[in-house]
Amino acid sequence: MIDVMMFLLVFFVLLSINVIPALGLKVKLPISSQVQDNHPPVKVQLGIPAEGRYLLDGQPVASLSQLAAQLIQRKQASPTGIAVVIHGDESAALQRLVDVMDILKSNGIDAMTISAKRK
Repeated sequence: MIDVMMFLLVFFVLLSINVIPALGLKVKLPISSQVQDNHPPVKVQLGIPAEGRYLLDGQPVASLSQLAAQLIQRKQASPTGIAVVIHGDESAALQRLVDVMDILKSNGIDAMTISAKRK
């Protein structure tokens, strides 16, 4: 037991004084006059309740065509695009999700995730 403790002590001491190289990416990036900032896309929250209207960032949307129009408007307003996070009720019909995915795909919105609770 003492041998293991001594080994761990020596290992962490050597690691802390950089005798053992740490894992990581150590590179010096090249210089360019055409560098662009890398901004993440704007997240849009889309709710699919079991029944009733869809919710776009908490606001009710009357129809799928209105949902498509609002998503297109948000996509055009954001220079980095949008990422849609879908919050679907567990008892919502699968067809409602497929309809939303069709709208996203047909309007060139590829960044989509579906939120769920951990088991």
